[in-house]
Amino acid sequence: MKPFGCFLLFLSLLISPSFSHVSLHNNNHLTLGNGAFEIGLSSSFPNPRLRAAYTALQAWKGAIYSDPYNFTGNWVGPDVCAYKGVFCEQALDDPTITVVAGVDLNHADIAGHLPEEIGDLTDISLLHLNSNRFCGVIPESIKKLKILYELDVSNNRFVGRFPEVVLSLPELKYLDLRYNDFEGELPSKLFDKDLDAIFLNSNRFRSTIPENFGNSPASVVVIADNNITGCIPSSIGNMAGKLDEFIAADNILTGCLPEEITLLNTTTVFDVSNNKLVGDLPRGLEYLQSLEIINIAKNKLRSKVPESVCSLPGLKNFTYSYNYFDNRDPECFRNAFPGLSVEDEENCFANEADMRSEKECRSVLSEKVDCGAGCRRPTDGDSPKPTPPKGDSPHPKGEPVITPSPKASPSPKTPKVSPSPKPTPSHRKQPKSDAPPPKASKTTPTPSPWSQPPKAAMPPSTGGSVPPKNVVPTPTKTQPQPQPSKGSVSPPTTAPPTKGSVPEGSSQAQAPAGTPPSTSKAPPTPAAPKSGGVPSPVQKPSKPSAPAPEPLNGVPPTGKSQPTPSFTPSSPPPEVFRSPPFPHHHHL
Repeated sequence: MKPFGCFLLFLSLLISPSFSHVSLHNNNHLTLGNGAFEIGLSSSFPNPRLRAAYTALQAWKGAIYSDPYNFTGNWVGPDVCAYKGVFCEQALDDPTITVVAGVDLNHADIAGHLPEEIGDLTDISLLHLNSNRFCGVIPESIKKLKILYELDVSNNRFVGRFPEVVLSLPELKYLDLRYNDFEGELPSKLFDKDLDAIFLNSNRFRSTIPENFGNSPASVVVIADNNITGCIPSSIGNMAGKLDEFIAADNILTGCLPEEITLLNTTTVFDVSNNKLVGDLPRGLEYLQSLEIINIAKNKLRSKVPESVCSLPGLKNFTYSYNYFDNRDPECFRNAFPGLSVEDEENCFANEADMRSEKECRSVLSEKVDCGAGCRRPTDGDSPKPTPPKGDSPHPKGEPVITPSPKASPSPKTPKVSPSPKPTPSHRKQPKSDAPPPKASKTTPTPSPWSQPPKAAMPPSTGGSVPPKNVVPTPTKTQPQPQPSKGSVSPPTTAPPTKGSVPEGSSQAQAPAGTPPSTSKAPPTPAAPKSGGVPSPVQKPSKPSAPAPEPLNGVPPTGKSQPTPSFTPSSPPPEVFRSPPFPHHHHL
């Protein structure tokens, strides 16, 4: 009877709900409960890689403190390919075996930390942990993920210095660290890494922008809402033809805008609002032929707002409010062009409403401008730029429409420097007449009904998981001339908590789902893997022409071709309250 009684006790333990602790050892045994019973499971796994993945996933489950939606509830048993959020595919180096190719826990609201065993998931090409409550640091063991292509840990509670271990991942192309509590300096090696999307906004980085910034091949760089100081490096001009979106709003940048920004002929979104930039706008802004959104609000910029930027063919939103401009061309008034939204309040334009006081303007404009070390000096000439196509039209969008207004007419000052007009590209619209545009002093345009720039959107979510919050919106490009298609990344759409009051028209870095003019922040979300497999980072994916790469729907793709990073915005993640709060601002 004793042997029979022991057998019944063993069975009761197996079926007992409290007897749920399971762990797999390297000796191919499964330990149950307090370790009193072990069952060999070598035959339960089709191959050793799935067995190693099982060990890693069980260790990860053990590092979870809270799982309110029971997302990992079915992480039980040897069939890891059936686990929620886990995707399997054929191994890149051996199509005859199946491996865990991706993990997507986006928006699961899980609390816990990343165990060292996560480095044993050596076959994954995407790791999406957006919008959870993971804390601690990124483990060093992640360096073993040699084919990881997309890493999204945005909108969590990670801490520590920039996780430089991620820079050792040879296939990494999409890096999203937004909305965490990372701190310290930005390593210069980050901008030597072959990344296509860099999202660092809404952390606690205290750093300058490294001088090798322009070495980066990234199409989207978002460093908004940190404590970034110093000047914008002149090396940014090296990103011509590559950079689609640059968002550095809500920092402490100083100095003048470098002349080299006029080389960014493929950039669609440029947002440096809410900094401490000074001086005049650089000459040659007419070369920014792809620009759709420019936000320079809340700085100490001065002098003239030139026609060269206001008449850019694809421009949709221009926010230069809360500065100290005291002169502008007629093309830069509100409602000057159909479809162009202009925000211009709180400047120093004479005899206009919603402007700064004469006393404040006189005080600031009397100060000497110091562009600072490493920044463009006011006496510097134009940077070398490509010669634009020949054309006869000095005003690409045609004559501005100047509607008389009851307000007193402004009396713009003559610009200090009036360079001879440069030839404009032939693709620009021809003016309605040969006569020069009416002077601003004659009439004042009526305020435009479309006065506010689009607000930042947050990353849309695909299926059940989507990346984090804020990035800048990227409107549909109206290409003035044929340009090579680039992989695009859209910043988030919905804006997270605002850290400070921002003028109503001011746009800031936005999240990836929607259009990115404002600085509200929501991290972009690499789309969930397409149903059918996890993207494999072997070949460099061809870049879509849209500014935001298509999200991977459900399961990563199969085959050995490199996965296309899913930079498409997803539904905004739950609002996270962190210190310090972020002020306001598709898709990076």
